[in-house]
Amino acid sequence: MVYREKFSKICIVSSCGGHLTEVRTLKPVYERYEHFYVLNDRVLLPEDMKGKTYFIRHSERDWLFFINVGEAWRIINKERPSLILSTGAGPVVPFVLVAKLFRIPTIFIETLTRVTRPSLTGRIMYRLADRFFYQWKPLAQFFPKAIHGGPLI
Repeated sequence: MVYREKFSKICIVSSCGGHLTEVRTLKPVYERYEHFYVLNDRVLLPEDMKGKTYFIRHSERDWLFFINVGEAWRIINKERPSLILSTGAGPVVPFVLVAKLFRIPTIFIETLTRVTRPSLTGRIMYRLADRFFYQWKPLAQFFPKAIHGGPLI
């Protein structure tokens, strides 16, 4: 899949905390496009995220995953993003599954904290994402078709 098209709207899916900090380092890239966030927990939002953030239920590999699939369907159907972007963790999986049905491309960046071994989400997303990036060279053995992009932070 070639990413030369201009994206009309980007859906940024993230867990709170470090994953959100990581994906927000890409803000200079995505802020020129219409975008919105999906977080798996309520947090104090910076001004630029207010009014354009959805909160979904927090799921830790349990039955709430299926609730998240329904939430992903509702949000994607309403917002109609042209790209899903994430650095993890778990909330991205239901979103990418629904995005596949809508033919929405996904970009996943394995988290900075994974230096020598991949995360569970990374192992799943390697098979699902249209573009997969990792930040540390030792991960090349786990993600041979992915792109080494170097650390975001």
